Amino acid sequence: MTTPEQDKGVIAALMERFETQRLPRALALKEKVDQGECLNEFDIAFLQEVFADSTQVMPLLTRHPEYEPLASKVASLYREITEKALANEKAAG
Repeated sequence: MTTPEQDKGVIAALMERFETQRLPRALALKEKVDQGECLNEFDIAFLQEVFADSTQVMPLLTRHPEYEPLASKVASLYREITEKALANEKAAG
């Protein structure tokens, strides 16, 4: 069982990683797909890593529902990226 102090540390680390790594990369991918480009293998690997990590964060969100609005917005951003990337792939034939 985790303590509130442990949760605070994990949340701080996740927020720092999100702000410095995940969000900038996600915004770059969003711009890329919005311009009609397809994702490359590194982009897809990044998204796979994000989705895998998200399943591990779910128990933390259950304990801290105050972060659910942020998590929902982030999930929507990744959904937009993947939907647009799929449309771009289909258009590219």
